[in-house]
Amino acid sequence: MKIQHVIHHHPLSFIEQGNTMRWCEGCGEYLMGPTYGCRYCPYFLHKSCLDEHKAEVQCFFHPCPLTISTQSKADCFVCFKQITSNFVYKCKLSCRFRAHVECALKPVVEYSDEEYTIQHFTHLHPLKLVDSNQKDEVICSICEELCSSSSSSNSTYGCMECKFFLHKSCMKSIPRQLINHRIHPCTLIFITFPFWDECDCCGERIVSHMRFSCGACDLNLHVKCALFPTIDSEDAKEIQHFSHPHTLALVQNNEEYGSEPRCVACAQICLPPAPTFRCSRSCNHFFLHKSCYVKLPYKSINFKHPFHPGHSLTITSLPYNHHIRTCYACCRGIDSTLLAYSCREYECKFNLHLDCYKALPSITFSGHQHLLTLLEKTPDLSCHLCGVKCYNFVLRCVPCDINIHLQCLPSAPKTIKHKSHLYPLTLTKSPFEYELNSNEENDEFYCDVCEQKRNQRELIYYCVDCKFIAEVKCVFSAVLQLLSKDESFDEEITKDNVTQPKIQNWHVENLQQKHIKLHKRRKELKAKMKEIEGELGDVTKEIETTTDLL
Repeated sequence: MKIQHVIHHHPLSFIEQGNTMRWCEGCGEYLMGPTYGCRYCPYFLHKSCLDEHKAEVQCFFHPCPLTISTQSKADCFVCFKQITSNFVYKCKLSCRFRAHVECALKPVVEYSDEEYTIQHFTHLHPLKLVDSNQKDEVICSICEELCSSSSSSNSTYGCMECKFFLHKSCMKSIPRQLINHRIHPCTLIFITFPFWDECDCCGERIVSHMRFSCGACDLNLHVKCALFPTIDSEDAKEIQHFSHPHTLALVQNNEEYGSEPRCVACAQICLPPAPTFRCSRSCNHFFLHKSCYVKLPYKSINFKHPFHPGHSLTITSLPYNHHIRTCYACCRGIDSTLLAYSCREYECKFNLHLDCYKALPSITFSGHQHLLTLLEKTPDLSCHLCGVKCYNFVLRCVPCDINIHLQCLPSAPKTIKHKSHLYPLTLTKSPFEYELNSNEENDEFYCDVCEQKRNQRELIYYCVDCKFIAEVKCVFSAVLQLLSKDESFDEEITKDNVTQPKIQNWHVENLQQKHIKLHKRRKELKAKMKEIEGELGDVTKEIETTTDLL
């Protein structure tokens, strides 16, 4: 006979007489009499031990169902003491909650004097009414305010043994779970826990042994942070925002704006009458439009992005100092006064602009394992195929730091039609020899579409008959329209390995010309260095002579 039981992941077979050389995983005693065992792994239980414990129970101190388990020693989430027994009840869902068998099955006690003694799910022991003379010395574990600061009608209950106290109003208002919370889309479960942890909202340590948690996403919040009024409350004068460690207060008068502060989300100047929140403490740079709060992505804490698949990202305020952090997508600096997506790992320096977060990989490069992302105007990046700097549109693989001109992509259309010119345009390098041999720092070459300066090293779309030159960025819509019809524009990648791309002949010519110019420039700089070293030697000798005379 076989049974499937929650205590073990494999089916358990019934054995009339257990092997006396093995022991029970529950009580730890050698096997005797009727036993259940697993044929796939050395796991055995006395039938009496298994029958003694219910497979699933509902605990007063946790809203999720609990299932019986045998596991290594751990701490109980109810009494906070170590679990020495092999049997333990743990959460059936994703919570890490676990408890002694006796704590999980602890009955709810209804006291006859409810005005003086209450059993509450936030604490193991009954909570008794605190004398008014003692309220000056105790703090509510939910709102973290002095109990003496509350009104006389708001009584305080506590456990003197554990120094645990709650306002009666807080005790009644705290829910067991939060659904559709603004900070996190998953349901947040109230949980007591025996160890220290950090709040994912404010970053401070959770010392009250209570939190709202999402086990699946490993997200933990102070009870106070989870229950703080949100911006959705029309009359909220003070809110807690997940991107900032301090509370934010609604700006009440124009003097609070100071010298035209910028919103940390949209970077626009904050001016009345637009409702604006500001840091209630000393962070003078932190201002946030009420409208920007609503527009921020819903899932803003602890999520994965294709640009950084190894770690989780969250929207946060970067440290406010003079060190400039770089966005790993566009490679531009991130203003430390603005919000950004940042890696949650301490040693990882990955950051993203809020706008760059929206750019998602969508274009396949044959032979590369990742999709490429189309970005505009990325500084100090060179194309991995032609070696020329990327001044305009670039296809970028952020995880691998690979950059390719849109026009260098093998599938880029060789001929296009665009509204800026009557005849077809062909993809080519500059047809003019003097352009390719000129010093681009001094000479200026222009695009016939936008009439702006262009980089003569980049490929262009050209009409031979009319000598008409168009930068790729100016005919971008036509290029992308044809590119999207190519088989390489897919959602799925068929090849897993990165291969060395084949560089075409005209790319080689560009690289050779660049190589020759760099060598020539190096010779010029070396000659200048020798000349300067000679002048420096003469000046040094004159200084020494003057010093001797003095």
